[in-house]
Amino acid sequence: MYSVLIVDDDPMVAMINEQYVNRHKDFYVAAKCGDGKSALDYLSNNDVDLIFLDVFMPYMDGFETLRRIREQKINSDVIMVTAANERDALRESIQLGVIDYLVKPFTFERFRLALDKFIAQSDALKALNTVNQKSIDSLFTQSGKGNSDLFPKGIQKNTLHLIKEKLENNEWMTGEEIAEKTGLTTVTVRRYMTYLTEAGIAESEMNYETGGRPSLVYRLM
Repeated sequence: MYSVLIVDDDPMVAMINEQYVNRHKDFYVAAKCGDGKSALDYLSNNDVDLIFLDVFMPYMDGFETLRRIREQKINSDVIMVTAANERDALRESIQLGVIDYLVKPFTFERFRLALDKFIAQSDALKALNTVNQKSIDSLFTQSGKGNSDLFPKGIQKNTLHLIKEKLENNEWMTGEEIAEKTGLTTVTVRRYMTYLTEAGIAESEMNYETGGRPSLVYRLM
């Protein structure tokens, strides 16, 4: 699961964001901070995968907090959250490398899309076998497309989530067992499990204790 830090000076907004995060099976809230300084103090001793960062906060606003995050080489992705839809704020967010920008009030569906976008970009980056100009161009081209386009050809977001859902108990499963639980064909399951193992999201090994032919088994890492 991916860890999330929520930084917002409004306790009610922070609580709603926490509830939204907890509704997504791939994320959990590691901590909540009411201002930028507290967030930086937390990040100096703790790693998180994703930060939801409010723009307007006392003492240190979201932009100054984000600049310090970048200066300190903290390797967390950031989604900016603001009550104002201002062009300058959007431009500065893009320049500071945020992966998404949410304007309050937003729906759970839009919030979930931001989380799914983060997953898609992370998976696409992990799936790069080689880093060259072609693969870099492909990754940056994909990042500007819709969420479903961030996956390799033949890999659909909903099918991927379905398979990951059945693997969440961390038990080793054969392709046939996954196919039975998901209703997919064994060929389809093998294609998706190959993608997940190459992306470093799942692992596979040969099981020789079947009493018959050895079989390949999988589980999430």
